[in-house]
Amino acid sequence: MIPLSVGEIAAVVGGRVEGDGSVTVTAPAVLDGRQAEPGGLFVAFAGEHVDGHDYVRQAGLSGAVAVLGSRPTPLPTVVVDDARAALQTLATHVVARLRDELTVAGLTGSQGKTGTKDLLAAVLSSAAPTTATIGSLNNELGVPLTMLRADTATRFLVPEMGARHIGDIAALTGLVAPDIAVVLNVGQAHLGEFGSRAAIARTKGELIQGLAPGGTAVLNADDPRVAAMRSLTDGPVLTFGRAEHADLRVTDLTLDRLGRPSFTLRTADNSAPVALSLVGAHQALNASAAAAAGLAAGVPLDVAAAALATASLSPWRMELRELAGGATLLDDSYNANPDSTRAALDALVVIEGGRRIAVLGEMLELGADGAAEHRAVGEYAASRAEVVAAVGAAARSIAAGAGERAVVLADNDAAVDWLRGHIAVGDVVLVKASRGARLDEVAAALAQGRQEAPCRPRRFI
Repeated sequence: MIPLSVGEIAAVVGGRVEGDGSVTVTAPAVLDGRQAEPGGLFVAFAGEHVDGHDYVRQAGLSGAVAVLGSRPTPLPTVVVDDARAALQTLATHVVARLRDELTVAGLTGSQGKTGTKDLLAAVLSSAAPTTATIGSLNNELGVPLTMLRADTATRFLVPEMGARHIGDIAALTGLVAPDIAVVLNVGQAHLGEFGSRAAIARTKGELIQGLAPGGTAVLNADDPRVAAMRSLTDGPVLTFGRAEHADLRVTDLTLDRLGRPSFTLRTADNSAPVALSLVGAHQALNASAAAAAGLAAGVPLDVAAAALATASLSPWRMELRELAGGATLLDDSYNANPDSTRAALDALVVIEGGRRIAVLGEMLELGADGAAEHRAVGEYAASRAEVVAAVGAAARSIAAGAGERAVVLADNDAAVDWLRGHIAVGDVVLVKASRGARLDEVAAALAQGRQEAPCRPRRFI
């Protein structure tokens, strides 16, 4: 964050100063006081169940020097009526101060946003200092927090932009209009909220409509709903994908014994080989999106390819780990929808090993079709894994679809207990569900190696 005094922040957001207005904020803004850095700003929200103002002392001990909130606190405080609006106003002001030296590359999609954001950040960081969304902080609070992490050294800003309703991305581009807008896909994530894929496409298209004048749209040539967004801009368009007409094509795709893709990225006049350390054939498409956005930002293809080869993803996204006793864990537990779950199952089946065990939980926000979608995923899982462990009552439709290959487990504790007793040497275990199911707890228990006994010899059930 650029240095701003408490008094300057108050003037920007229209608040009043309580305490010493000369205190200067020099570090990023945070919502969790435990994450505050020396010189940072703690943004306190008074919620229905938790009041952030009660944690100001904790934030101060972590290094925060000032607060943005709705009432005075022991630290110098900018008091406002609406902390969210003030946070957004402050973020817009900071980026406006930096805009002459800053290229903004916004990114959205129904699945793969965070992983592709991580890849794009790696590509752009190879050329110049880059500030990108941490994890999946991609909403009306996460985007301004990302913006406030930019400083005078930042040359690329990469905000991941998510949505649950029509108009959400338009609101985010109102905070920061992207110079480069990447749309990955239009899938089924939050289908229950949107009601239809057409509504999801309309919302994702808001990123293209929010481009800064002269900005470049980077679109998935393999997804017809995304490719159609070309009509939403009069500016330059770059396409990526496996389609022959894509401006940046993925060709010669192969997978190694751990499911890690190698491929060639080709333009009309150039090519570069890429070998990812990530798991899953779908990562090649995500990498091509990142490389295409890199081209739009002026990063040469060979430089982007080299950066992709060393890139890593945020936690709980296709993480491959060796477990105590000789089994392998594929931890993709951060989130799930039908499309991303099928992609993870496709990755599971190509990893070298013995028995495949798919540990699956509820996929949230699928609306009226939720039961049918869960059942269809269960059927697909049964074609990819010898065992389909459905965790939680809401995942019973997965078990119904998986048929005789299904194991029904009541909750996360039951899943951990069952897995500890049944994982065998050579097994490959996928863990995946929506965030609300918290199957990351299952993955963490396995990864910590707390089996009561060594893994048993492989046996089928």
